[in-house]
Amino acid sequence: MPVITIGRQIGAGGSSVGHMLATRLKLDFLDGELIDEVARRLELPKEEVEAEDEHPGSLLGRLLLALGAANTEPMIPPETSAWSPPNADPVFDTRRAVLQITQNVIVEAARGDNVVIVGRGGAYILHDHPGALHVFLRAETAIRLKVLMELEHSTEEEARKRLKQTDENWTAYIKQVYGHDRTLASHYDLVLDTGRLGYDATIAAIFAALPGRSR
Repeated sequence: MPVITIGRQIGAGGSSVGHMLATRLKLDFLDGELIDEVARRLELPKEEVEAEDEHPGSLLGRLLLALGAANTEPMIPPETSAWSPPNADPVFDTRRAVLQITQNVIVEAARGDNVVIVGRGGAYILHDHPGALHVFLRAETAIRLKVLMELEHSTEEEARKRLKQTDENWTAYIKQVYGHDRTLASHYDLVLDTGRLGYDATIAAIFAALPGRSR
């Protein structure tokens, strides 16, 4: 089964497309929220992690087990803050642990070759993973604004501010960590416009591009 990474612009439907794709192909689904949850659990003492009573077969449960959640010491120093780029500091000492956990979670999730990974630089972390398909989803600004306004029940001014800030943050994250422009088409196997195609046609295009699938 495949490993699919999805980079995206905010409002281009990355999480929606990723979840729909994972459901149709019966793949695990890993996005930023689950990565954050794994990182949060790894800060807990052994007893608290075990008390969560994860389903053994769940992706979260497997990641916690594989990454050593049952260790007696937390993997992330309690003073470490989450990443909130842009940040002019080239050292990132206070955020190095969070970044390392993020990368470890993505690598571990891909080990089983059965996952859709949305965001967090998956295409760069797994650039040499055999058979992985790397996708970037975009859409025109007007379409993304409309999506944000509907999802977040915001005004156009609020949505425009959030779009600008998030685009800058995500771009800065990849630039600072991996030294690349995340919007550069050559970094991906597919660049798709969800505003033009719609989600179903976008999923069909990704499905057709998977290794071993007929075009």
